[in-house]
Amino acid sequence: MSRTLLRRLALSVPLFFVVTLLTFLLPAFIPGGAAEAVLGTSATPDKIAALNQQLGLNDPVFLQYWRWLKNALGGNLGSSLANNESVTQILKDAFPVTLSLILGAMVIAMLLGIPIGVVSARRARSGGAGGQVIDALSLTGYAIPNYFLGIMAGFLFSNVLHVLPASGYTSPAASLTDWFKSIVLPVLTLGLPGAALLARQARQSMVEVLARDYIRSLRGRGLSERSIIYKHALRNAMGNVVTMLGIYVVSLLLGTILIENVFAMQGIGTVAVTATSQHDLPTIEGAAMYFTIVVVVAFILIDLIRAWLNPKLRSDSGRT
Repeated sequence: MSRTLLRRLALSVPLFFVVTLLTFLLPAFIPGGAAEAVLGTSATPDKIAALNQQLGLNDPVFLQYWRWLKNALGGNLGSSLANNESVTQILKDAFPVTLSLILGAMVIAMLLGIPIGVVSARRARSGGAGGQVIDALSLTGYAIPNYFLGIMAGFLFSNVLHVLPASGYTSPAASLTDWFKSIVLPVLTLGLPGAALLARQARQSMVEVLARDYIRSLRGRGLSERSIIYKHALRNAMGNVVTMLGIYVVSLLLGTILIENVFAMQGIGTVAVTATSQHDLPTIEGAAMYFTIVVVVAFILIDLIRAWLNPKLRSDSGRT
């Protein structure tokens, strides 16, 4: 298990450098510049040149990146070019919003998707039509854009039923009840498509596992179907489901950017979009770093869970 953790940490180092470096390079291809965005289009060329010199934006991109990297490794992400606020503080305030959405969506996806997939696999074995239903729901869930689901959910539960707020975020430190109400709609909007995806993966994995020889041997020994499903088959089938969950977490990062804007929530996605429009490179880079950390942590946890589920993975990692 420790070797699995060390291997994933080693792979995360080049990922961090690649993502942060690309984040520095890509804004160079965006029309305009940070100084012009800060001063406005009416600023004179002299003022723009002076601000570029002050901010060090005339230096080569790789030199700017190296300067940022040294500061970031020391815990300093710099100041926003738009408002001169600390980027660390901006992201610190925004991170709980994004984290609430990601964790909430994962919980919804797992609590709904995995049980539905297991039940569907059992019915598929008995000749039921559950598999076709799950496939149809999965395709439907991914065909409908998240932002459209969010708009429709906000209209129904806020404007029509008046039971949930249509926008905004309340910190759990202020009120747990209001916090829960503020994240219900965005979490459901992100989590339901994930539930359809995990249900389909769980169904396919369970159908494959239930067709194996050792399952037939367990039935021949007289074990109950419930025991076979939940004590033997499910653990072997969960490896593919957990892998799909990791991919789903990565997709959630893009989903949160859209949903935070739909529900007017000041998360990291919203901060990144605003910073991009303002050519605010320190904030863009800080947001990219946070997203990279989320991905790295997610895949470390996925690898550890898969190693716990499958002893063979632990033994293989121990020999590497």
